[in-house]
Amino acid sequence: MAVATLTLTSRGQITIPQRIRKALHLEANDKITILVKNDTLILKPIKGNILDIGGSIKIPGDQKPIDFRKVRKQVIDKITDEANEQ
Repeated sequence: MAVATLTLTSRGQITIPQRIRKALHLEANDKITILVKNDTLILKPIKGNILDIGGSIKIPGDQKPIDFRKVRKQVIDKITDEANEQ
């Protein structure tokens, strides 16, 4: 288990030490989720995204697979339309 002491900047940022970034294979712009439990923070890297699993899920019967790119575009379009209406 790796342990490190970090300093919170005035902008609310921390730097994860290089040895920990290497151990977790973290790179610039990787996403990390923070779980807060009582007075403890747990940081967990988020690897991949929903688009990475395309083709890996068996679809039962004659159902067509979901095109996540199409769904994502539809959501973005809807949000854009709603923002333009305001």
